[in-house]
Amino acid sequence: MDMDYSTEEDSEFSDSDVETFGARFYEQLKKDPQKVKISDISFRCPYCQGKKKKEYPYKDLLQHASGVGQSSTRKSSERAKHLALAKFLREDLGEGRAAEKAGVMQEKPSAPRNDELYVYPWMGILVNVPTEIGKDGKRVGASGSKLRDKFCKCNPVRVIPLWNYHGHTGAAIVEFRKDWSGFSDGVEFERSFAATQHGKKQWNQQKVDGLLYGWLARADDFNSSGSIGNHLRGAGDLKTITDLEEEGTRKTGKLVENLTNEIEAKTKKVKEWQCMYHEILSNRDSIVQKNNEERQQLRKEAIDHLHAAFRGIEKQRLELESKKQELESRSQELDKREAQNEYERKKLADEKEKNVASNISLEKASMEQQKADESFLRLVEEQKRAKQQVLDAMINLEKRLDIKQKLELDIEQLKGKLLVMECMEGVDASASTKMETMKKELEEKEGEMKDLEELNQVLIIKERRSNDELQEARKELINGLREMLNSSRTTIGLKSMGEIEQKPFQDACMSQFGRDEGEFKSAELLSLWQEHIKDPEWHPFKRVVVNEKSEELKEVVNEEDEKLKNLREEWGEEVFGAVATALLEINEYNPSGRYMVSELWNIKDNRKATLKEVIQYIFKQWKTHKRKRAG
Repeated sequence: MDMDYSTEEDSEFSDSDVETFGARFYEQLKKDPQKVKISDISFRCPYCQGKKKKEYPYKDLLQHASGVGQSSTRKSSERAKHLALAKFLREDLGEGRAAEKAGVMQEKPSAPRNDELYVYPWMGILVNVPTEIGKDGKRVGASGSKLRDKFCKCNPVRVIPLWNYHGHTGAAIVEFRKDWSGFSDGVEFERSFAATQHGKKQWNQQKVDGLLYGWLARADDFNSSGSIGNHLRGAGDLKTITDLEEEGTRKTGKLVENLTNEIEAKTKKVKEWQCMYHEILSNRDSIVQKNNEERQQLRKEAIDHLHAAFRGIEKQRLELESKKQELESRSQELDKREAQNEYERKKLADEKEKNVASNISLEKASMEQQKADESFLRLVEEQKRAKQQVLDAMINLEKRLDIKQKLELDIEQLKGKLLVMECMEGVDASASTKMETMKKELEEKEGEMKDLEELNQVLIIKERRSNDELQEARKELINGLREMLNSSRTTIGLKSMGEIEQKPFQDACMSQFGRDEGEFKSAELLSLWQEHIKDPEWHPFKRVVVNEKSEELKEVVNEEDEKLKNLREEWGEEVFGAVATALLEINEYNPSGRYMVSELWNIKDNRKATLKEVIQYIFKQWKTHKRKRAG
């Protein structure tokens, strides 16, 4: 029979009457179900006949009716009709209604429906958690961690007890992971309670004290009042499984599309690189030959330039020798012609005056050189005196320390004796006198102790100043003697601490790439690792115990560092050792700035040079230079 589903459509009503009119529409649908059900798998919405899509699967129609019924933007009549349709689908046409008519009683929850609204992220609800009155008069219960451990088989992320102004509410929210495995854990959580008759249905029917009840949060829990509903609305949203599947499908499709575009771009780039590589290979022989020719031409020009410079120097030397011989011959000639005439004598006197002026200039230059030598010797003597002062101060400190320790021992002994005598009963006059004497002696020794501590403090300050002066002297020696100590023939030289040795890199690259390309590759690789060492963010060190008794720690290179492991595997032990040595040096001399620092170095013994060795070497060079100048 026909029904008029538009009888109430023209007459609108308030939101408070939605439930009343919804019941009326529901009764109309029950009288004529064929208006909704087309077949066992096909359904339609009798209130949306004008829409383009007229046939729905069961779950899609249920989702459509629930969505319109809960929408706040639709008219009251539309909401009432679609809520009635959703109720009719669930109770009269759904799987649960058919099972009820067949007399089947299910104790376990049915499999999740794709159109059912769940709280997402997945959350479970625990109620009837045992509580008790605390000291402050408020209710307290088990913590979230204890509840989470109790349900660890369901893999909860965390459990959040719910509180209000009375304290623990006896309810808690169980959060699961956001993926499908989290949903499976939530369903298992619900089934574990349903299997023992402690599910949501039993909680609504009868509440037994002392028993926990739990279930997976759904739309009715989300829309409920109280602390549970407030928490669910604040932490999640309502979604169906179909919504999440479609969202996942969209994200997967987008990801596949992005990956496909990226693969196509990279494939295009690889083809471009292959073309460039083949082009470079085809031009490599001509480029190498051209570079070799240019290198040979530059080498030839450099050799010619050196030969020309040597010829120029030799020519100047010969000219100077010739002028010197000419001056000597003229001087002899002037001496012979001195008595001939006054004009010649005057001319000779002028020449002699010129020679005297030249000699005076030479003497002044010699005096300036002598002053420089004396100033240098004074500097060396001052450094020796400063070093001796440091040694004397250290010896005095050790002596003062011995005296201080002896005084401390005497003071402690006197204190002990006085304490013993004060504790003795019946002290006679002689003992009292002895105690007074001991007290005076104790006061004198304590005074000596105080004076000694003040003297020690003065000596410590002097020792620190002397040490600072030595360090300043070492810096001055490095700056002042940099040119002398950088000579390749010196025993004492300057070393840049933190600079990587070049030879291991050159040997490794030449053995792998050949001589010409190996030189370029080694320079490039060496520059790269020198920059790594300067990087303050890279700290490939670890602490190890060097003395188990004193538990002394020392920082060493961490050979398990990813960069160093790759370096060792690709380039070998020699290159790894050079980088490790530079790392240890930079960590010792400049760990904060990570830039190279110059240090006086004993080249023969490959160690840091002492000031004594540097001064001895300078004396030796100065004496050699003096003998050469005297000869």
